[in-house]
Amino acid sequence: MAEENIVYIGNKPVMNYVLAVVTQMNSGVTEVILKARGRAISRAVDVAEIVRNRFISDVDVKSIDISTEEIVGNEGTSSNVSAIEIRLSK
Repeated sequence: MAEENIVYIGNKPVMNYVLAVVTQMNSGVTEVILKARGRAISRAVDVAEIVRNRFISDVDVKSIDISTEEIVGNEGTSSNVSAIEIRLSK
């Protein structure tokens, strides 16, 4: 899996990420990975559902992986952050 097939979900509007996924799928890529952490997890789920239901109907969710990542802050404190990885494939 090449790095360009991964879409990192952040704070931008949902449609920006939908456009990125649709553009990759239309360019011939058969699998795109959505990655998000923390509050962006719900945005990643929204992106996957909008792509599946509105734009490309033959896209399936191949797998969903959830995990917890330990983030070290500036003061040396660590906190746990949830992460999700959604694989979309044609």
